[in-house]
Amino acid sequence: MNRSELVAALADRAEVTRKDADAVLAAFAEVVGEVVAKGDEKVTIPGFLTFERTHRAARTARNPQTGEPIQIAAGYSAKVSAGSKLKEAAKGA
Repeated sequence: MNRSELVAALADRAEVTRKDADAVLAAFAEVVGEVVAKGDEKVTIPGFLTFERTHRAARTARNPQTGEPIQIAAGYSAKVSAGSKLKEAAKGA
């Protein structure tokens, strides 16, 4: 399912226009992005998803072409975890 299909499904389910559903989806993505970018808290939709920012430590890796060790700097990553209801839906229950 792509974005336009998701917007259409949301609009049908919530009985709103596609324009309104698209605006809500865009606002949701923007808010989640801002909270994750700050990194001081996580966004949780109970039973469905959790979004959070995680720290990745600096590490040594190896260049696959030359075999030389290279340093990868520390940084941040986004972590998305499935909640219990989403896991059950994935199982087909």
